[in-house]
Amino acid sequence: MLTKAIVCLGITVLSICSPSAVRAQPPAPNTPPLTLARLVDPANRVEVNGALVTLALHALIRFNTLADAFRYIDEQTGRLTFANPQARQAYGDDLLSRAVESRVVSMQTELPLEILLTHTREEVGSAVGALRREPAGVLFSGRNWQASIDTYRNAFLRVRDRWSTSLNCWSASSSMAGRVLSNWYLIDEGIPLYGATYDSTEHFWQAVKFRPDVTIGELRELIAALPCGDWEAWLARLERDHDFARSNAYALVFLRANLQKDRLAGFDKDLQTFARPEESARKAQQRIGRGPGDPVRFTALQEKILWGDLADVFHLIVAFSAPLGKALPAEIATIRDALVARGFGTITLDGYGGGTFPFLSRTYQDLMLEIWKVKYLQMPRFGDVIRSTTGRRLDHFLDDGDSPDIPIPVYVGQLNRIRDLALAQKR
Repeated sequence: MLTKAIVCLGITVLSICSPSAVRAQPPAPNTPPLTLARLVDPANRVEVNGALVTLALHALIRFNTLADAFRYIDEQTGRLTFANPQARQAYGDDLLSRAVESRVVSMQTELPLEILLTHTREEVGSAVGALRREPAGVLFSGRNWQASIDTYRNAFLRVRDRWSTSLNCWSASSSMAGRVLSNWYLIDEGIPLYGATYDSTEHFWQAVKFRPDVTIGELRELIAALPCGDWEAWLARLERDHDFARSNAYALVFLRANLQKDRLAGFDKDLQTFARPEESARKAQQRIGRGPGDPVRFTALQEKILWGDLADVFHLIVAFSAPLGKALPAEIATIRDALVARGFGTITLDGYGGGTFPFLSRTYQDLMLEIWKVKYLQMPRFGDVIRSTTGRRLDHFLDDGDSPDIPIPVYVGQLNRIRDLALAQKR
């Protein structure tokens, strides 16, 4: 169930974001090698080793070319309401900047980033400037938004400046430190957190989204109830509040992808495959009776796309139903109430934050820093790794994906803060 796709607004939308799930159309034969000029040309498809390399907005909306992304951006800026034309243009320019970053900082290949970082700023600027378009200075002109050459050039230069000095901390980083600093990094000896042991910090982060007494059987009952709701109408109502839609763009895309019937069926099938109905969902994700070197029960990827995505769907339904108030349809209100009864909408954790706190809260986000204090301040080998990155900004970018539970800027800020604490510990 890792590569199911749906179509939204004429764009391919993947239900998860992983390197194995981003193959679109087959590459053309005899593709010329990727160069800086080809990289910055918005009409070009990037193909490496015979495989098409796609790009994304909000991680799940994928494109073959930047030109495809421009058309989507134009459509989106026309759907939403803005205070003035300048705000509309700025919104589109922000999407353009993020699309360019996804084009360069690919989850499939490091070649585009290598090409950008091995050319000077002047060479990058000149390559973009060589894209001649009419009228002069305009790269794309749509009904609602246009992309100027200057904006496009600045987007590439911003990416070059950022990643010249930053380390992307994710599980498939080419850097050893980048991989180890990922929450997905499996810890042989396990990591003790709040009374239980986990195979990675990702295992804890996703497990804690389930109240300790909620069972697999109860989760399956909740999944079975979801198709009763008209989720497309529910999402459409949320999107009528354009400020809300802009502020929660990734979460809305995430919900639209994961509330599809085939995706819900996939959740249910995986729960049947991997766990027993009477098991506690949280305990199922803990390390119980596993010796060093034995296989993990759930990989970090499974933690994210099974446990994490399912929990986020449940928590977000509760959180996003509140803005609709009395306009919430009866069938969805019933589903929301059932989710609340099973603890969704809040996080329950003895020994932290008073024991119960909202899912969408800074208290929950700050829990990430607390578990990193164990990994980096109490486990010497990981402290050595994070201290080894001194001089580079620790960063995180995954195909323009964000996170419903902890926004990337908050995550990155905490990652750099824990390094400061690790450095201070050694002084």
